[in-house]
Amino acid sequence: MAKHVVASAERTIDAPADDVYRYLADMHLHARFLPPPFYDFQIEKGGVGAGSVVSFKIKSAGGVRELRMEVTEPEPGRTLVQTDAGSSGLVRKYTVTPHGEQALVKITSRFDGETGIAGFVESIVAPRRLHRIYVKELSRLNAYAREQCDDLT
Repeated sequence: MAKHVVASAERTIDAPADDVYRYLADMHLHARFLPPPFYDFQIEKGGVGAGSVVSFKIKSAGGVRELRMEVTEPEPGRTLVQTDAGSSGLVRKYTVTPHGEQALVKITSRFDGETGIAGFVESIVAPRRLHRIYVKELSRLNAYAREQCDDLT
């Protein structure tokens, strides 16, 4: 039986929480925050918030995985979730919490891991690798948020 692999990262973003959530919920913008190994990001349906469907590819140690993610907003303005419609079991959750004039953003992902020795190795390597990727994603989000603030001044 496969076990869940979980990875996360969080960062304070230099913009109000409402703005940050809006950036994340807009799939046209969201694509620019994804660092390599994500690529070939496509919007298949919608484009903003719940009901959107996006697809992308991600390079991993095991090759390339194609994902088709359905977007939901369990708590609009606070929680955005992307769930793989395929067999990976991948769920990426973005939580935005007001933090004064800034926002605390946490990315958490969970997916069905491999079994056996491969699963053991994956349970050690994947969370660290994904954490580094999510740190880069949050850095890109912060850079975009700061650009938007600079454009207003």
